[in-house]
Amino acid sequence: MIRVATRTDLPRITEIRLAVRENVLSRPEKIVDAVDYLIDRDAFWVFEDAAGIHGFSSADPRDGSIFALFMDPASEGRGIARPLLAAACDHLARTGHAKAWLTTGTGTRAERFYRHQGWRQTGRTDDGQIIFEKSLA
Repeated sequence: MIRVATRTDLPRITEIRLAVRENVLSRPEKIVDAVDYLIDRDAFWVFEDAAGIHGFSSADPRDGSIFALFMDPASEGRGIARPLLAAACDHLARTGHAKAWLTTGTGTRAERFYRHQGWRQTGRTDDGQIIFEKSLA
């Protein structure tokens, strides 16, 4: 089940974020303010079942970006990421955005996932990340 995340979910969200094999954070402390802002505005979702939280997503309505989509490595391949991404995109659409955007590394499973989900590459960041966009209409 997908539900809006709360501050009580932050320890598990942090555990999942630090367990990923790709897109590893070099300075986790840099995202604390953004996480606090988004979680306090119901812009964070978790996928939870009887076994616990398996993944999370977040969207930033200030700029139309997908801020996060991460799965517990033990839960990958179960089809959980698609509905988590949909929850984030739906939120952006409800807040008035016509398109969503995100960045991800080149040659990653995330790159393949977003391409498979119909995201279109529109450029690169200064540090080489791929910029993807998708219409929300």
